[in-house]
Amino acid sequence: MFIQRELLGRVLEASKEFPVIGIVGPRQSGKTTLARIAFTDHKYVSLEDYDVREFAQKDPRGFLQTHSKGPGVIFDEIQHAPHLLSYIQTIVDQEKKNGFFVITGSQNFLVDEAITQTLAGRMAIVTLLPLCLSELENASLLPQQIEELVFKGLYPKIHAQDVSAQRLYANYVRQYIERDVRQIKQVVDLNLFQKFMKLCAGRIGQVVNLTSLGNDCGIDQGTVKQWLTLLQASYVILLLQPYYKNFGKRIIKSPKLYFIDTGVACSLLNLRSTDELSQHYLRGGLIESFFISEFLKQQHNNEQTPSIYFWRDKTGNELDCIIDEPTGPIPIEIKAGKTISSDFFKGFAYWEKTTGSTNDQRYLIYAGQKNQERTNARVLGWKSAGRLLKMIKNTNRKKS
Repeated sequence: MFIQRELLGRVLEASKEFPVIGIVGPRQSGKTTLARIAFTDHKYVSLEDYDVREFAQKDPRGFLQTHSKGPGVIFDEIQHAPHLLSYIQTIVDQEKKNGFFVITGSQNFLVDEAITQTLAGRMAIVTLLPLCLSELENASLLPQQIEELVFKGLYPKIHAQDVSAQRLYANYVRQYIERDVRQIKQVVDLNLFQKFMKLCAGRIGQVVNLTSLGNDCGIDQGTVKQWLTLLQASYVILLLQPYYKNFGKRIIKSPKLYFIDTGVACSLLNLRSTDELSQHYLRGGLIESFFISEFLKQQHNNEQTPSIYFWRDKTGNELDCIIDEPTGPIPIEIKAGKTISSDFFKGFAYWEKTTGSTNDQRYLIYAGQKNQERTNARVLGWKSAGRLLKMIKNTNRKKS
């Protein structure tokens, strides 16, 4: 089954304004499906095919001449031949046909590097991450318990085809390491890199400590930074930056480590079932990562520049998430508990006292089901968190 993606309408709108549409995101997030459904009349060309890729690399002009006929063309996995983009620029400037070229790419930085040199102003770029809560809800695929979703992850295939989570993610990690990592960076020891990924999963939801990661993996801090950048550029992890506006030296400056998809993290942690996850010491970090990724998806699906942070001072006071809106920062607490406790709200009081914030939008997201309106925050059950960005927008609209 096809699960309707929220980006579909925005991709079609962009195709009326730009000659090139770029859809980037992790492997298996649904980029190819989205492109082919949005542009049914376009010719489809996969650059993962060795013969096709060799043609593109050795004779780019001939390759584009062959495929640049008809209503348009989809070049899938453009990171295998990023040099094509400079040749596409010439055709774009001559033909001036909006929506003609559609390209997809799994590796963020390879595509972006080429774009900055060639297609600036000619290309609309959208980021397609795995499924978000509202997409699953609209397809009537939300489970009853959040742990089931955290364990299964949100890659479309696992919900559209009901495949084994263990098998899918083990294969995903293996393909990523054996194929993508080789192509993106020179990683000499692939087994060591896989160990590094597992160590990252073991630190999910924690502030990054370069020394600790390096010591545990047996690599220097320079390599740690390089590998973290690699994992982030290929949409495996998310490094959430601290919110430090107007706080000076009181605030921690290191990022927190999350995974774009918790199914991948669970696989790296060798979790085999929802029950094992429910009893695991990292359950809280995994649920926190799930929501941080969800908020990032909501912003990407609305073509917003990501503006998500965390806040922590050097004495340990913190808020799990800050969404920086034009109207001011919006504090959000994420709790893995299923019963609302008064302790859940402590962070809001300290935030208000420290910042003097007058923004009355505060949200508490928890693993339970019921929504509540409290004096110090609006409480959202985990299923309702899929509408967080819309709630923020609606509230801001009413105020204005």
